[in-house]
Amino acid sequence: MLKKVVLLALPGVAPFEFGVVCEAFGIDRTAHGGPAFEFAIAAAQPGPVPTSLGYDMVISGDLSAAADADLVAVPAHDIDADVDPAIARVIRDAVDRGAWVLSICSGAFTLAKTGVLSGRSATTHWMHAERLAREFPDIDVDPDVLFVEDGRIITSAGTAAGIDACLHLIRTELGASAANVVARRMVVPPQRAGGQSQYIATPVPISRSDSFAEVTEWMLAHLDEELTVDELARRALMSSRTFARRFKAVLGATPGAWLNRQRLLRAQQLLEESDLALDAIAAESGFGTAAVMRHHFAKTLSTTPAAYRRAFSVRASA
Repeated sequence: MLKKVVLLALPGVAPFEFGVVCEAFGIDRTAHGGPAFEFAIAAAQPGPVPTSLGYDMVISGDLSAAADADLVAVPAHDIDADVDPAIARVIRDAVDRGAWVLSICSGAFTLAKTGVLSGRSATTHWMHAERLAREFPDIDVDPDVLFVEDGRIITSAGTAAGIDACLHLIRTELGASAANVVARRMVVPPQRAGGQSQYIATPVPISRSDSFAEVTEWMLAHLDEELTVDELARRALMSSRTFARRFKAVLGATPGAWLNRQRLLRAQQLLEESDLALDAIAAESGFGTAAVMRHHFAKTLSTTPAAYRRAFSVRASA
């Protein structure tokens, strides 16, 4: 169970990515039904730590806090800085004892330099991905995704992708309800799939209307129905081919993939918060049958609906 989180402050740390981890794990949200973590910030040498914006942060905690951490987080920082041997030991020890290790953006370079990413898949900001792959050829670098989970190591792309990685970890450990509470406080979507593209091919949608907002809202309200691209395209007043192309450009996934993800989220919510039978949940979430729902749970979450319910059911916890 994820209880103790330690955030490492490294030379040249990027304040935004540093703040993402603080916001996700450093705030007590029990008053709103969310989680509270034992949270600490640690540096190899307590005292002033230079940031990427030219000012120092004064860190009072040392690395002893990380000895029993359930998560060690490494935010973006100076790629060219050497890794302090004490920092490297903290990261390797965390991996060896089965704790989670999370990097945001260029934090992946520190993980790579410690050797914990050797033979694994990983990502970083798309601007740095080619360099990471070139300098560490034993790492399978995917430059096109928001985050990668390999074992208990999660690497994320830049900036907002770090939020997605944090929420993914909270969802994995504590369930969808906990992640939703944190996301609501951060005013962000509760879940973007890790395989989503890092950036949108067309930054400004070709159509400036609110067609996609209207269509996606309608899709969410009709998850239990069979929805085809042709029908969705008609609602958006586009041809099927144009709709599919623009939908992926704007939302980072095909209509079918986006719809399956929303259905999976709906099924997770029902498994956590209701005592409906699996067939009823499959029907209400749009999977049709429990067998089809099991297939999607196994493919995406590497578990079964029944096992997910046992782990995260609010009623069971109560």
